Amino acid sequence: MKTKDTTQRLPSRLIIASRESRLAMWQATHVRDRLAALYPDCQIDILGMTTRGDQILDRTLSKVGGKGLFVKELEVAMHEGRADLAVHSLKDVPMELPDGFELAAVLEREDARDAFVSNDFDSLAGLPAGSVVGTSSLRRQALIAARYPQLVIKPLRGNLDTRLGKLDRGDYAAIILAAAGLKRLGLERRIRAYLETDESLPAAGQGAMAIEIVSGERGDGVDLRAVLAPLNHEDTARAVAAERKVSRVFGASCQIPLAAHAIVEGGELQLRAIVATPDGRRSAFAEGSGPANLPEQLGEQVSALLREQDADAILAECKAEAAAP
Repeated sequence: MKTKDTTQRLPSRLIIASRESRLAMWQATHVRDRLAALYPDCQIDILGMTTRGDQILDRTLSKVGGKGLFVKELEVAMHEGRADLAVHSLKDVPMELPDGFELAAVLEREDARDAFVSNDFDSLAGLPAGSVVGTSSLRRQALIAARYPQLVIKPLRGNLDTRLGKLDRGDYAAIILAAAGLKRLGLERRIRAYLETDESLPAAGQGAMAIEIVSGERGDGVDLRAVLAPLNHEDTARAVAAERKVSRVFGASCQIPLAAHAIVEGGELQLRAIVATPDGRRSAFAEGSGPANLPEQLGEQVSALLREQDADAILAECKAEAAAP
C-alpha cells in the first residue's frame, strides 16, 4: 500500500501585493524578508499598487466607502493570479472578507497605542482651547472630543508622510497617529506622547499586520496556509480575533466610532471595547475575560455587555449622522 506523501510542497516564486505607501512597502518588505529566510530557494517579489483609498484624499473614509478602499485592488490582483498574497495593516481590513479570500496569518503585534505628534506641544492636555487636532479616525475623534471638548478636531487623510507634512506646514497644532507605523518607519522621535489605552482605546487590529490569500487549493499543489504558518503569532491572532468579533457584531465600519483591544496574559484573554457617537457625548464601555483559545466567544460576551448599555442606539445615531448630506 502506498503511503501518503506528507512533504510540504514549496512554491518556486511568490508575489506579494502591497499598497505603494512607504509604510505599506515596509510591511511587505518585512514579510518578504521573513519568508526569504524561511524559504531561500523561493523567489519573492513585491507588486506595488495604488488603491482607491490612496487616491481619494479630499473626503473622510466614512463618506467614501470605508476600509475596503485600501484592499480591493490587492484582492483583484490575487484573484487574477497576478499576486499570491497581500500584506495589510489589520485595522484597514474589513471585518467581512469577500467570498474566496481569507486571512492566513497575523504577525506579532507592534505597539497598539495611539501617538500624539506635535512640533509645539507635549500632550493633548497641553493644547490651548481652539487648537486644531488632525485625525483620520472617527474613533479617535470621539475619544478626544469626550475628554477635550475645547479642542477643534478636523479630518486628516493621506499616507503617513503626507500627514506629517501637513502638521509641519502648520495646518494642525497636533495630529494623532498609530504608534506602530511611526516606529516601523524609524520615526519614533516624532512622538511627543503616547496615548495609553485607558485614555484612547485602540481600533480593532491596530498595530498588527495580516496576510490575506485566496481560499482553497492552488493548481500547483502549494498549501499557502502551511507556507505562511511560521509567520503567525498565536497570541496576537487570538487577541485580534476577539477585537474583530466585537466589530463584526456591530457591523463596524469607518462610519462607527468603535474601539476594541485585547491582550493575552497567562492563558487568559482580556478584552475592552467602546462604542461612541462622533462628538463623544454618548458612549458605552464593556470589558471581560476568558480562555485565550476562545476569542470569538469572548467577543460575543463583551458585545452583549455593550448592548446592555444601549450600544445599538448609539450606533444607529452614528449611522444616521453619516448618512446625512
